[in-house]
Amino acid sequence: MVVKDDPYKTVKFVLMTEKAVQTIERDNRMAFVVDIKAEKDGIKKSVESMFGAPVTSVRTSIDQKRRKRAYVKFKNAGAAGDIAIKLGII
Repeated sequence: MVVKDDPYKTVKFVLMTEKAVQTIERDNRMAFVVDIKAEKDGIKKSVESMFGAPVTSVRTSIDQKRRKRAYVKFKNAGAAGDIAIKLGII
């Protein structure tokens, strides 16, 4: 349970590893590090409000550093690439 009013408290930052950049180009999917208490529905709403792009699915995992990662797939083709360009990742 994270504060629902502020999406920037749910989503901490974009994961910019080499593998994450490949999934942006190949699968229209982006990886984010999110609050450990965040739920999939809250992550989906936060990403949609931050970037204005509809989300198809959210998958989560917790890495060895105890950070929660969210893998977000966008509905529109090329949406992840457009967002990555705006953020300066690609």
